[in-house]
Amino acid sequence: MIYWQLFIANFTSNILGYGGGPATIPLLEHEVVDRYHWFTTNEFSEMVALGNGLPGPIATKLAAYIGYEQGGILGAFVGLFASVAPSLIMMIALLGLLLKYKDSPKVKRLTKIVRPTIAVLLGVMTYEFFFDSYTEIGWIHTAILVASGYILLEKRGISPVYVVLGALVYGAIFLA
Repeated sequence: MIYWQLFIANFTSNILGYGGGPATIPLLEHEVVDRYHWFTTNEFSEMVALGNGLPGPIATKLAAYIGYEQGGILGAFVGLFASVAPSLIMMIALLGLLLKYKDSPKVKRLTKIVRPTIAVLLGVMTYEFFFDSYTEIGWIHTAILVASGYILLEKRGISPVYVVLGALVYGAIFLA
């Protein structure tokens, strides 16, 4: 039963997550935190932070990790397949239509409508991560991590990999 649940959670998130990995993150969070209760919001936010620091698409990394945690190696394969299956199916089924109508004003308008929706979903998820961080570790540590992350990423242009690793080291030293 766990393998079917892993498949459904990842497949649903990825088939509804129009716009790639960032669009699927809030949907996947809903599945694994709210629906199946496999992880807490804090654990999920840590997965996202670590996944963002590693190379490759975020959705597949999350799917493989979630699958492995819940169902071992077979669970990782099920989660990974379920995360790429919607794209695979849609690419095969819609490739001809997409090439035919790629310059259509309706398709361009659909894209303009979907982008703000994705931005709102990511904003809500960011707010939840921030609030959970605030309640779990306190405002001082949260402020230090947010401010240093902003300065390092936006002002200094440091790679997110190093910022995530720095946050992990900070957490290991000050929050252990």
